[in-house]
Amino acid sequence: METKEELLPEVVIKFAGDSGDGMQLIGSQFTNNTALLGIDLSTFPDFPAEIRAPQGTLPGVSGFQLRFSSDRIFTPGDSCDVLVAMNAAALKSNLSSIKKNGIIIANIEGFDAKNLRLANYPEGINPLEDGSLEGYQVIKMEVTKLTRETLKDFTLGTKEKDRAKNMFVLGFLYWMYNRTTDNTISFLKEKFSKKPDILESNIKVLQAGYNYGDTTETFTTRYSVKKAAMPPGNYRSIHGNQALAYGLIAASQKSGLPLFLGSYPITPASDILHELSRHKNFGIKTFQAEDEIAAISSAIGASYGGSLGVTTTSGPGVALKSEAMGLAVMLEIPLLICDIQRGGPSTGLPTKTEQSDLLQVFYGRNGESPMPVISASTPADCFYAVYEAVRVAVQHMTPVIFLSDGYLANGSEPWRFPQSDELPAIKVNFKTSLEANEETFQPYLRDSRLVRPWAVPGTAGLEHRVGGLEKQDITGNVSYDPENHEMMVKIREEKIEKIADDIPDQQIDNGAEKGKILVIGWGSTYGAIKSAVAELIKEGYAVSHVHLRYIRPFPKNLGTIIKNFEQVLIPELNNGQLIKIIRDKYLVNAKGFNKIKGIPFKKTELTDKIKSML
Repeated sequence: METKEELLPEVVIKFAGDSGDGMQLIGSQFTNNTALLGIDLSTFPDFPAEIRAPQGTLPGVSGFQLRFSSDRIFTPGDSCDVLVAMNAAALKSNLSSIKKNGIIIANIEGFDAKNLRLANYPEGINPLEDGSLEGYQVIKMEVTKLTRETLKDFTLGTKEKDRAKNMFVLGFLYWMYNRTTDNTISFLKEKFSKKPDILESNIKVLQAGYNYGDTTETFTTRYSVKKAAMPPGNYRSIHGNQALAYGLIAASQKSGLPLFLGSYPITPASDILHELSRHKNFGIKTFQAEDEIAAISSAIGASYGGSLGVTTTSGPGVALKSEAMGLAVMLEIPLLICDIQRGGPSTGLPTKTEQSDLLQVFYGRNGESPMPVISASTPADCFYAVYEAVRVAVQHMTPVIFLSDGYLANGSEPWRFPQSDELPAIKVNFKTSLEANEETFQPYLRDSRLVRPWAVPGTAGLEHRVGGLEKQDITGNVSYDPENHEMMVKIREEKIEKIADDIPDQQIDNGAEKGKILVIGWGSTYGAIKSAVAELIKEGYAVSHVHLRYIRPFPKNLGTIIKNFEQVLIPELNNGQLIKIIRDKYLVNAKGFNKIKGIPFKKTELTDKIKSML
């Protein structure tokens, strides 16, 4: 039977199965394949908190959603065109997200009596056979059986053979969407170069899945999505944590400061430690500390010694680091604290996304401890936002908090490699000697920005005291004087507020300068808000969108922008945190729209909310 080809504007695929089924792996491989073709994409990996979640159960489902398009896109999609369901639990937990007439690719062996029971289907009910999937295109595949048949001549055990079944599905999807398998074969050769049996078996199953589409008469259509129109340059698919790591490397190179990372592993920040540890060729030092306090303390020591000190963590780690963060405020040295947020409180939802740490990083330290807060908006933006966070820390002699979250950390998008000369300079001014008019070194003598000098220990004549006790103005000596303490508290706060003079004005991302509703967002809500506002503007609504990178201090013109709109809406993946700060700062009756489910906003949720306000 002749196969026809159909051109589609975009596709959303969800890979779902047990956490041991390799859904993240084949999702990543299909993503890389898509990026190589120059097609725009956005991903949303979603996996259980357990290393090996209960097999066949609903909490054990691991998913990877990929949207790819010939147009510019900003979200992984509200609903799926294709669902790959490796078992009954994967189907049950994702059925509501499939478009009507969407394609369901089901592994038949994952719908046996045991899997149906574990997925909490009633006795005797099988969704592949009871007619409940009417309205969907259901492709039933004996994935496990076909994988075993492909590997019948291999001496591998049954469990080892079954681990390759994800490659069968990937091969079939490569056929279905008119792709080649080249990039995945290269990946397998690199990954399993020392395990020839595993390498051969995976390649053979990948090719068998591809050939299955070619030789089975069931499938009569193949699909393609055209290359997206994007600015010229070299692109790669990049995760948020990778982009963050590369941003730190770039900042280290541009500033001339050796990079030191003191970190304690914690989901979803651990990949930054893993990535940076691979780049010792840039003079990077990574230290896996015994706990969160040791991690930040080592980074403070590195900064005091003239390095770029960085520590990475998530919400629970920020709580543990808070005393040392206060020390860094008192010392007034450059330090970067990267908080990759996750669902809380306590251990909470360690693999799910949330924007729940904003008030903690804003206020959550003893005493008056103001620190700049800078936030990334997309996976690729993690590169530029963390680069800027380093610049602010170094040039204003202050610890800075950088905010990302699980959605950005694990999600991916195409990223255009910047050239070195495209990145702004990060000037570092170490004090190396006494001035002609100085008799002794005054470590807290400030410039017009209230920034104190950075003197590296061991520099002759620049010896000075450090510690957590209050400093005397100018001299840095320990002081218990009440008047001095109040003055120093005010100076430290004013120094942070003066950073607003050194950051760009806030731009309106989409929409007019005046209108009915201003939607203010921060962090990973960017894609959903941008997509929703763009759609509403096309429909004629007077809606605009502002997205904040600088949260402390705010850009100087933000208050003026807010006054130009009749209503303000602030969507957040928390119970309302930025809204409290905006209301306090600008005395505006902003409305909140909050979601605390461990998953991002859908575009339709936001369009419905904005329309209800209008």
